Amino acid sequence: MSFKKLHPTLKNVLESKNITSYAPFQKKIIPHIKAGKSVYGIGPKGAGKTTALIMGVLQKLKCEAFEDEDSPRCIIVVKDKQATWDLAERFEEYTKHTNLRVYKAYSEYDLEKQREEVYHGVDVLIVTPKRLNKLYYQNSLHMGELLLFCVYDAEFLNRNNYHNDILRLSESVSNKCKFVILADAMHKKIENYRETFMFNAEVVKTKTVVSEEN
Repeated sequence: MSFKKLHPTLKNVLESKNITSYAPFQKKIIPHIKAGKSVYGIGPKGAGKTTALIMGVLQKLKCEAFEDEDSPRCIIVVKDKQATWDLAERFEEYTKHTNLRVYKAYSEYDLEKQREEVYHGVDVLIVTPKRLNKLYYQNSLHMGELLLFCVYDAEFLNRNNYHNDILRLSESVSNKCKFVILADAMHKKIENYRETFMFNAEVVKTKTVVSEEN
């Protein structure tokens, strides 16, 4: 499967990184994201899940910022502060020559400043569960234009009440929003989402490891 159907900006980035073909996992999951389907992506560390997520998000967002500044188009929920930094850094490798606004939010930073910064406009919000809840329930986050709601390295949903937090938030998005859940294994809590917002989701699985990175 070639890159010819990808956005030209994304193709240029991949060429600059000497990426010339999809990893097996990416070849399976990216077409589902492009087609507007919800999808589970299950595979071990090193399968290429992170790169697949970034490529899928950039393709869906057409590699450019949205005119409606107060509405993110992609939310990615991660386990903790360090995960927001790590994923934002990976996104920067692909977005630095675009006008896409990638923002990270977590509990260890001033809430009022985050509310203001999110209000002024982001395209991709990388956020921890607790901070996402606060931003949403304090009316600081409009989700009406959301195209993708993603959960990255979803094993953390087994802790605390995060599984139910995601379930509640899923009820606040429009029908045009699709869900992407990435995990090492299909554990029971994320599989239970098939009874609600993931009822018609595709499932992509791989055991193939292609690099030391996720």
